[in-house]
Amino acid sequence: MKLQIHKIEARDLPDLWFQAVHDILDRGRRFTIHKGSFAGQTRLEFDYFTGHVRHPGTVPLLPDIPAACGIPNPVEHDYIYGGPGYERAYIEYLMSPRKEPGESYTYGERLTRVPIAGDKLAWWEQQNSEIIERREVDGKIIFEQDGRLYLNQIEWVVDAYKRHGHRNNQMVLQVAHPSDITLLDPPCLRSIDTRIQDDTLYFFVYFRSWDLWNGLPANLAAIQHLKEYMAEEIGLQDGEMIVESKGLHLYGYAEDLARIRCMRVN
Repeated sequence: MKLQIHKIEARDLPDLWFQAVHDILDRGRRFTIHKGSFAGQTRLEFDYFTGHVRHPGTVPLLPDIPAACGIPNPVEHDYIYGGPGYERAYIEYLMSPRKEPGESYTYGERLTRVPIAGDKLAWWEQQNSEIIERREVDGKIIFEQDGRLYLNQIEWVVDAYKRHGHRNNQMVLQVAHPSDITLLDPPCLRSIDTRIQDDTLYFFVYFRSWDLWNGLPANLAAIQHLKEYMAEEIGLQDGEMIVESKGLHLYGYAEDLARIRCMRVN
């Protein structure tokens, strides 16, 4: 059987989520999980998923579950923005370097506290302008902690667009490291690519594996806030979002919830 690429055109983020939940019940393929989260259980999964969201900034950013369904929202408002019962808002997990003991990574650490090391550090110290775009330590884009240099990818990209103009295909926010393959649970989010066109900032987001029921709405709500922040800092309009994954899935425990939300209970 050939790979099936499932494409969705969505008005906003809740619309993307609902269409994907609805469609995976019919078009997802059932697999047994061999490694990682929920090993031994089954899940429905698209072969490859692409979603095009025209107005990702339309609020609310999170799904709205009709009261008649009698099921909880897959993501609570306070989980994203902070509130009672949550020690850290998910936006902070994405946009700050904070990492707690026992966490092998956070998206925010990967985006905002990247060590400059190895050959790159040597070229940096040599001021090798043929290889490295060297910046001064300013405490925001480039900063020093405990004798080591770090960069903030978010602020670097904002500054690069301001310095060099908008027609630039280099500005990718990287989350993945090659050594992540050694982790038992490597990051699901791999990269956030960016594009400026017609004075508007667009995001292209790739997840290697992606939990549809809870993960997608939480992830994209936070990523939308990141896009809005960067657009405002650069002086742009907030634009569309294209998201992709070769592993967008619905865990077995969530199938019944999905059928209730889609009003497909027998």
